Amino acid sequence: MKTPIVSKQVLVPFILVTLLFALWGFANAITDPMVQAFKKVLELSNSQAAWVQMAFYGGYFCMALPAALFVRKYSYKKGILIGLALYAIGALLFYPAAITEQFWFFCLGLYILTFGLAFLETTANPYILAMGSPETATQRLNLAQAFNPLGLIAGLLIAQQFVLKKLQSDDIENYSMLSEAKKTLIRTSDLLVIRDPYVILGLVIMAVFILIAIYKMPQVRNNDTIPSVKNTFISLSKNKKYVLGVIAQVFYVGAQIMCWTYIYQYAEGIGIESDTAANYQFIAFIVFLAGRAIGTYLLRYISSGKLLMYFSLLAIVFCTITILREGLYGLYCLVGVSFCMSLMFPTIYGIALNGLNEEESKIGSAGLVMAIVGGALMPKLQGMIIDAGGTAVNDIKIIGVSEVNFSFLLPLLCFVYIAWYALRVIRMYENRQI
Repeated sequence: MKTPIVSKQVLVPFILVTLLFALWGFANAITDPMVQAFKKVLELSNSQAAWVQMAFYGGYFCMALPAALFVRKYSYKKGILIGLALYAIGALLFYPAAITEQFWFFCLGLYILTFGLAFLETTANPYILAMGSPETATQRLNLAQAFNPLGLIAGLLIAQQFVLKKLQSDDIENYSMLSEAKKTLIRTSDLLVIRDPYVILGLVIMAVFILIAIYKMPQVRNNDTIPSVKNTFISLSKNKKYVLGVIAQVFYVGAQIMCWTYIYQYAEGIGIESDTAANYQFIAFIVFLAGRAIGTYLLRYISSGKLLMYFSLLAIVFCTITILREGLYGLYCLVGVSFCMSLMFPTIYGIALNGLNEEESKIGSAGLVMAIVGGALMPKLQGMIIDAGGTAVNDIKIIGVSEVNFSFLLPLLCFVYIAWYALRVIRMYENRQI
């Protein structure tokens, strides 16, 4: 008889924690189009607008380790509640940010919001792994992560229908040529459009906070003596599978955010407007959801290392075509990359933490969440490549293709490393059944 992925005893807590995966997926999806929105409204370059991602994913890096130390000392439930509180505060800061009309204020709101997401991811991922047998831990995490794309889809729909389609600055062809008085009126209106979804989100998060606060969650704690943080760090640093897994996670998150953020710029390069480009990102999220479901099923028959390698190799093929083929065919392949990425985050996470004790998993989880900083650094670098010839996305050719096409060399290289990591896992660990 096969071990159940989720036992009946923890089904309700599992559902509540799984809800969090959808909530941070929503935040990710609604934020990606904001790069393009702020670029239009505030007349920013691609690299300047990329500060949205720097603030969003930089918050993960700064708060992941403090979150892990907090959870280590207290409990998973308290960590979740702190995360939800910070999430709500960051979202509600968009209200005063829209009043001041300062780009840095919006970035501050995103920065604090992701303090909360760092708490949630650092807490929820190992909590899910601990809710049952170690044999089914990676499958359980993939199952929980399968709800993340639902949040992504909801976030994108909100961004598309209630933000991008309502931006007046996006409808005016020569917005930068308007008088300052007209631009001020449009800017004020557009920033209010950007503000509203985040404020509503903050109120929803407060409701979820109350729900989890009143429900009794299972304690998953080790009653043995807790080892010192120093010894835990030393132990983790000697674990090559974990260390290389953190690096793989840096590259994966960087690749994911680059492919999702700059799908708008890629579409712009072939004459597609932002609200129409959002349809392609919506399809990418549907494909991502399908890939997560298929990948979770295949993990019952194929080892996590092998499946990770297969998906990475397919991503390399899609990225190569995205770079070399300009036009709709390249855009279709960029959408196809999302299928390949669907499995990567939870699988790398599960592989890296597999075999660690509970205390090592809590600190180790922080390292894997800090790796999300790849989503802050790499889009900034890609934005600089796209700006190489000017503020347009196809000012110059690099090795025979437009600069926006060439910029997708960065995610391609990320997938090359992930494929190598998967191969190493297969050879060094899975073949030894470690």
